[in-house]
Amino acid sequence: MSTAGPGADPILLRTKCSYGLGALGKDFACSIVYLFLMYYYTDVVGVPAAFVGTLFLFARVIDAVSDPVMGMVVDNTRGRLGKFRPWIVIGTLINSLALLALFSAHHFSGAELLVYVTVTYIVWGLSYTIMDIPFWSMVPALSSAREERERLVVWPRLFASFAWMIVGTYGLASVGFLGAGDEGRGFFLLSGVIIVSFIISALITVTQVKERVRSTTDRERFSLGDVVTILKSNDQLASLIGCVLTFNIGTQLVGGFAIYYFSYAIGKPELFPMFALVSGIAEMLGVFIFPWLCRYLPRRLTWYIASVFALGCSVVLLVGSVLAPQSGVLVAVAGALLKFGGGVANGLGTVMLADVVDYGHYKTGKRSESILFSVQTMLVKFAGAFAGFFIGVGLSLIGYVPNAVQSDVTVMGLQALMIGLPALFLVGSIWVYRRTFRLHGPLHREVSEFLAHR
Repeated sequence: MSTAGPGADPILLRTKCSYGLGALGKDFACSIVYLFLMYYYTDVVGVPAAFVGTLFLFARVIDAVSDPVMGMVVDNTRGRLGKFRPWIVIGTLINSLALLALFSAHHFSGAELLVYVTVTYIVWGLSYTIMDIPFWSMVPALSSAREERERLVVWPRLFASFAWMIVGTYGLASVGFLGAGDEGRGFFLLSGVIIVSFIISALITVTQVKERVRSTTDRERFSLGDVVTILKSNDQLASLIGCVLTFNIGTQLVGGFAIYYFSYAIGKPELFPMFALVSGIAEMLGVFIFPWLCRYLPRRLTWYIASVFALGCSVVLLVGSVLAPQSGVLVAVAGALLKFGGGVANGLGTVMLADVVDYGHYKTGKRSESILFSVQTMLVKFAGAFAGFFIGVGLSLIGYVPNAVQSDVTVMGLQALMIGLPALFLVGSIWVYRRTFRLHGPLHREVSEFLAHR
């Protein structure tokens, strides 16, 4: 049962498209960081891989505090533009400057370089929080109907997948073209180009997308104590964190190791852009098919489908490493399986989190979209951080040397890290979901009936 009122009405196509365009620019800006920052630091700037991996993880400790606090700030915001859109503008502008600073590290060296990298990466993470939390927090505020939310999230997820596909496929080629052989300059100029689209897309979202669902709790103010209570009392939030975090770590490990794996273990770096292109198309297909899966299959099965497809990537890469390691066809199939599952999981994870917002309202009587959606931003960054940590430490342990021919031991290590480690996390995601997530069936109907009566 859906909540009655304007929020249950169909969302206009113009609103969906404008919301999707916001994700396009936003994910242009974050995909270059998650896909290439590790490579930029290790192979262009010369920062030790273990230092980079440790920095990525350390910065997330700060986010564990800052992200929920930012959610509280957004939920406490009142004004003519609502509580989400002002922070999207502020966060976009600050994060744009931070992105330029990130890819200026090649101008530094020695101890200054390590300090500069540390400060700019932490600032980038904090400013990303300011923009990303209010953006995704709008989902439950745009419709109270689960079916409308499922159709809505297709749009930003499709545009986001397109952004990752473009950056993954053409990113290194663009760096080479813009830098004319100077990769440091190329990364800096590419980040400048991305920032232009980032700001334009944010303005489109801010001017064209307006919240439609307002609860009776909109007049309430949230304190730090409320934040702790809201997060601690929501057992389904803890379940969601477990299954989404392990899934995303697994998929991001594949994406992070891919550039090293194809360049040094396979010896064909040109496979990386092909892998990214096919992966991106498959992810968009997964996002597009996601509402259909929800409509015709029991909701509880959808996460299993996403995870099994993603696991198929490791199986295909394992078979390929034995039979035909340089086969472009097998690489394409592996990438398609990984990201088709990722596309389904991305759409489902956002809708599941919107359900968790409703469940929190049902349990506590307080509706806190931004506090709870801060977890999604935190999960994206934590998954990237854990993946970066494992990549940085893993490369160091197997004896990786940048821009050199790798030893047989290092090549075997790259194969194990690219194929085996992600599979362990994906299996863990299935286990957590099966054991703990209950927001489908009777419990979801109970929550929906409660909201309808409210």
